[in-house]
Amino acid sequence: MPELPEVEVVRRGLERWVAHRTVADAEVLHPRAVRRHPAGGDDFARRLQGYRVGVPSRRGKYLWLPLADSGQAVLAHLGMSGQLLVQPHEAPAEKHLRVRVRFADALGTELRFVDQRTFGGLSLHDTSPDGLPDVIAHIARDPLDPLFDDEAFHRALRRKRTTVKRALLDQSLISGVGNIYADEALWRSRLHYDRPTAALTRPRTAELLGHIRDVMNAALAVGGTSFDSLYVNVNGESGYFDRSLDAYGREGLPCRRCATPMRRRPWMNRSSYYCPRCQRPPRVTP
Repeated sequence: MPELPEVEVVRRGLERWVAHRTVADAEVLHPRAVRRHPAGGDDFARRLQGYRVGVPSRRGKYLWLPLADSGQAVLAHLGMSGQLLVQPHEAPAEKHLRVRVRFADALGTELRFVDQRTFGGLSLHDTSPDGLPDVIAHIARDPLDPLFDDEAFHRALRRKRTTVKRALLDQSLISGVGNIYADEALWRSRLHYDRPTAALTRPRTAELLGHIRDVMNAALAVGGTSFDSLYVNVNGESGYFDRSLDAYGREGLPCRRCATPMRRRPWMNRSSYYCPRCQRPPRVTP
């Protein structure tokens, strides 16, 4: 599933190519693409017609297109393989095209939602006074948000009584961090993924947040991380931060700090990558 940098790359592309355009019509080509919109595909398409798209917004991994003067927004969940592409009208339909949105202007491009595995989707929701879709009101701010509260996050970590990687993937504590960037930030911080959060001091939490921000900004600068053709920007281009990863996917390769072979361990139906020398596991108390 794409994490904050990949979703932000898509948001920036939508801001350039879709913001302030008025919807002429929409077409739902697969019902699963709008399954989170209970009224169905025809209702979803009808409700978009005639509205002007505002500036696309994001919180963590969630992306939405506000509809001006409606109090509603189209929430996009990219899932495992969802793509929002801006394509010329005449471009052939993608094999897994699920939703098409045409605009009432002469720019010659349309917005397409393509999803091979159909885990993602689009849905229409009411928004709160600050413009946040109501269904994601529980999602915490992300570490690149200017209003993210570092001190409140540290206190929440201490109260949570969990392990550090579990906390980083808890979207009610901090949003946008997934498996890849958690492993990268933990490697940079020399923290084992099973380190108890209660043991983190304020300086340690501040250091960890700094590394999270650094790795995400570095990924943003090169278009995010794309291991296959599924994670792309609105023009269908892949990011290449995977070439700069220090931990994730590097099992058996030498640690870039100490040359110790990196390890992979199964973790919560995922994998954790770490250096056994730089990231010592916590001591087990009898």
